Amino acid sequence: MKFVEEYRDPKAAQALSEAIHRVTTREWTIMEICGGQTHAIMKFGIDELLPKQINLVHGPGCPVCVTPLEFIDKAIKIAERPEVIFCSFGDMLRVPGSEDDLLSVKAKGGDVRILYSPLDALTIARENPGKEVVFFGVGFETTAPATAMAVYQAKQMGLKNFSLLISHVLVPPAMEAILSSPQNRVQGFLAAGHVCTVMGYTEYYPIVEKYRVPIVVTGFEPLDILQGLYMCIKQLEEGRAELENQYTRVVQEKGNRPAQELIQKVFRVVHRKWRGVGEIPASGMGLAEEYRDFDAERRFKIEHLTADEPEECIAGLVLQGVKKPVECSAFGVRCTPEKPLGAPMVSSEGACAAYYQYHRQDLET
Repeated sequence: MKFVEEYRDPKAAQALSEAIHRVTTREWTIMEICGGQTHAIMKFGIDELLPKQINLVHGPGCPVCVTPLEFIDKAIKIAERPEVIFCSFGDMLRVPGSEDDLLSVKAKGGDVRILYSPLDALTIARENPGKEVVFFGVGFETTAPATAMAVYQAKQMGLKNFSLLISHVLVPPAMEAILSSPQNRVQGFLAAGHVCTVMGYTEYYPIVEKYRVPIVVTGFEPLDILQGLYMCIKQLEEGRAELENQYTRVVQEKGNRPAQELIQKVFRVVHRKWRGVGEIPASGMGLAEEYRDFDAERRFKIEHLTADEPEECIAGLVLQGVKKPVECSAFGVRCTPEKPLGAPMVSSEGACAAYYQYHRQDLET
């Protein structure tokens, strides 16, 4: 089907919906990886345009949601120190730790600042030589280049009062963890377009081959998602498992090579815990040895701090596509955006927040 440039054209959406209905003959479970795609699906009612046989489940593509509990506790420990200016993206401030959150630290007088770019933290470090400036680096491959550039420039500038608390994670190992789980029910993926903008999509070929599962690199506008679903369902119905790129106006197969080179220079691949999911081997980024002096965990001696996830929160099962937010007994009752049990309820890309914001629990009920 020809791609339409007007990404929210209702006539084009109707045409794509009808095409999906025509091609669908069986039940299929498809996971959209990115939380931005989840919110678009909920906001625009994309799932209501699909045949009843199509079940959309929501993946671990919310960087705030998958940041492990112990990293929130580490961030709080650092931010509470009087000599520290703690810098973070705004979404992280309300993510609950074991007992508190960064917003509470700020309310108690901690110098916690919301930034839009880690490069802004370098300016703060230069302007405050008597303070330790720490940036909380979270996110997938999408945000990693900016974090890498910040620490690269800090080394070039000889900044001694700047460091990073790093919790960057990688998408392909998470997809493999989902597919290899005994609980897996995912039969096709909509891959996150913005991650592939940086990294390309060559890493997904082995996953397609090993697990015989279609993967469609997909954008974020309503028609992007509908077209991505059509391409994925068509593959499933035809018994194919291939890697396709719906997001051709943005994503190239090899991605952004300079960004990749910077990531490879500054970071090394490490094992990483994912909130609610557990440790996934080789799924995270840590600072390379050349940049270890900028490691906030090492600088503030908090490497071995650990924390246990709250038992009542089923965020891990939601992020793996095993359950939906409305299947949680605490959803909308003991877990709300004002008093969240888990990160998916407060993140702007969280699945629980999407269901709560767009009142989809009423439809599910």
